[in-house]
Amino acid sequence: MSLRSTHLDRIRNGSFDTLIIGGGINGAVTAASLAGRGANVALIDRGDFANFTSQASSNLVWGGFKYLENYELWLVFKLCRSRNRLMKAYRDNIKQIGFYAALDEKGPYKPWFAAFGALGYWIIGQFGTKRPRLLSRDDIEQEEPAINTETVAGGIDYRDGILVDNDARFVFNFVRSAIEAGATAANYVELVSAVRDGDKWTATLRCVDTGEVFTTTASTIVNAAGPFVDETNEQWGLSTAHRIVYSKGIHLVVPRLTTNNHHKVLAFYDDTERLFYVIPMGRRSVIGTTDTRVDTPFTEANDDDIEFLLAQINARMDLATPLTRADIIAERSGVRPLVVSAGKGDQKDVDWTKLSRKHAVEVDQTERVVTIFGGKLTDCLNVGEEVAHEIESLGIPLERDLHNWYGEPAKATRKEFFRQARLMHLDDLREKPDTEPLSERLWRRYGRRAFSMLEEIRQDPRMAEDIMGSADYLRAELYSAAESEMITRLEDFMRRRSKIELVVSDADIANSAGLREVAEILFGDEAEHRLAEYFGGADHVPDAVRNGPASADVLA
Repeated sequence: MSLRSTHLDRIRNGSFDTLIIGGGINGAVTAASLAGRGANVALIDRGDFANFTSQASSNLVWGGFKYLENYELWLVFKLCRSRNRLMKAYRDNIKQIGFYAALDEKGPYKPWFAAFGALGYWIIGQFGTKRPRLLSRDDIEQEEPAINTETVAGGIDYRDGILVDNDARFVFNFVRSAIEAGATAANYVELVSAVRDGDKWTATLRCVDTGEVFTTTASTIVNAAGPFVDETNEQWGLSTAHRIVYSKGIHLVVPRLTTNNHHKVLAFYDDTERLFYVIPMGRRSVIGTTDTRVDTPFTEANDDDIEFLLAQINARMDLATPLTRADIIAERSGVRPLVVSAGKGDQKDVDWTKLSRKHAVEVDQTERVVTIFGGKLTDCLNVGEEVAHEIESLGIPLERDLHNWYGEPAKATRKEFFRQARLMHLDDLREKPDTEPLSERLWRRYGRRAFSMLEEIRQDPRMAEDIMGSADYLRAELYSAAESEMITRLEDFMRRRSKIELVVSDADIANSAGLREVAEILFGDEAEHRLAEYFGGADHVPDAVRNGPASADVLA
């Protein structure tokens, strides 16, 4: 029986302290926080974990330097403190990275003033990163020739954090932490209805894949539905002091743009005087993001969005050939659920970019519902702790918070893993340019679960082979994913457990013979069905994938 099937069985007719609706970053961290302190928790999402807003971030863990423009000093302080906690707790998954900002002569801030702000940011961040520095135009020309300095007055170099892997993977690691602490979790489970019955909620749920309808009960509910929190509360007849409005942001993934500083984030002001970035992602660069008011959480990158970003980056970088749509490997689009007062109208007269990026946690003591409004990946630990406090106030007893519900394994465990990897010469099993050692990659992605992969590789060296060429996933990783990561559809793996769809073009994916073996490992007898689902029908499965592995299988 699969892990997901086991957890579905627990949910059917189950009884829990807390039912969490929504498996994005807010729901995942809440599950980890509550389960880690002894609560009996169930987590569901009508799609995959991190399948909506939480898969569309900039992959940055930051204090929000740009929020200083709006004088949100308290918000910046809280975000910086959370950033520092995350970088300390996830040393292998979150790395400090430089933000290399080139400031135009006609831009909103002079370099000296921006440097003063960066120094203040560093101080507010309790010196948790390297000290910022002021850059001259000559510094920028020498250190990053890819930047067009014709109208640049100078710049600044300051520090924040970045996820080494993708945001959705980071979210799922919180789900795994919750499961390991005893939580029950299942993706593709939809909330049909929930009614208060005495001192319990009775929730009617539906398995999206099979259509099966069943019920479960819980003493409390956490509404962590992200952009859909208002809609969910309305179903229950709950009134709240806050509500959500939507800001759309897009990213474009393109071939590497930087020359000397691919290990840094490049920052520019666009023509609207809003910051946008060139963010490293392996051998790719990610351009974004935009900030556009929309009336629906369902968004996509339209022609205007794409042409705007391409124009901005072409004007600010000295590229051998200007970027065109043909250079785009992948597009990312999502909404920021921004928190506003429920009584403040439609916000159409408000400067959209100045709306606060804070979160709010609201509790209904009578109905025993906690709602999370807004939130950022950087702020996730604060959200988990605040929700736990409110759940305690609703009468659910929790163990004392020892801050052991998050973070990577102990240093001694890490040391032992690398000792074993070194003794078996793991890093010598492949030779690939511009890739991190296998030992570092496996430890970062899987922690303690990586020990079992070492054993599998000892028994069968083929388990250390990349199935999909430069997509960088070993056979051992795929077998582990099939067993422990609740991958229900092929997109779950290609887009969220991994970042393959973000760094590999659709054409190269379609030409990957290894993708068939990936599907067979993940889904067994259902491989054909899941491949057809992924490509939009059995007739659309590419021949290279349909015919299976081949010696020429290489993903660019």
